[in-house]
This record gives sequence, C-alpha cells and structure tokens, in this order.
Amino acid sequence: MDVKSLTKAEEQIMQIIWKLREAIVKDVVEQFDGSKPAYTTVATVLSVLEKKGFVTHRKIGNTKLFTPAISKAEYTKFQFSSLLGNYFGGSFPKMASFFAKENDLDISDLENIMKQAEEEMKKDQQKEN
Repeated sequence: MDVKSLTKAEEQIMQIIWKLREAIVKDVVEQFDGSKPAYTTVATVLSVLEKKGFVTHRKIGNTKLFTPAISKAEYTKFQFSSLLGNYFGGSFPKMASFFAKENDLDISDLENIMKQAEEEMKKDQQKEN
C-alpha cells in the first residue's frame, strides 16, 4: 500500500478510529473534547480517509461502520521514515543528536533510550522467530 500523509483533521479522526477499532460517525464526534465538530464535517473527513485508503466501511442498515484499513504502527513507520529522510538525510544518529540537543538530554537519558531501543528490537526478533 502506498501510504500518504494525513492533514491535521484527518489524523485527529484516524487517532479516534485506531482507538475505537470501529466506529460510526456519531461515535467519532463524541470522542472530541470540548467543542465538537459537526456530524457532516466528520462524515466528509471519513469519506476522504476512505478514498485515501485509511478506512473501510461496512453498512449496517443505513449506517456506515468504519474500521481502520491501515494500522497506527504502519502510519507511524511511514511518518518516521518521512521525517528521517526529509529532515535528517536518512541518518538516525543525526536525528537522535538533534533531539538530544533540543531536549537537553544527559548521558543517562541517552543510555535509557538505547536500552529501550534494544529491548524493543529483542521483542521484534522474538516475534519473528
């Protein structure tokens, strides 16, 4: 699948769809805090997300039940790869160095990050075996 970037509104709605796993438009509207978007606005964004290949739907009577067609992990990987390529020349060490400087991380913070990365890699290798 050729993953595309999402607008801020599309991403907000995808976050809700990923969280709920399946939802009707009303469910999505209810998940917004404070000022809720119009039902028609959410329905339109879901229609766009379906055209982009991010959600699918099945009909239950006259109601569309939407489900994610792409996982949050797949989209995160796409976004991360895009960020890495577009801003750091594909270099993870350059990106890590940038974030370390910007967030004023000390050596123990960096060691913790490396330890967490190693643990995640081990989990992934165990899943593959």
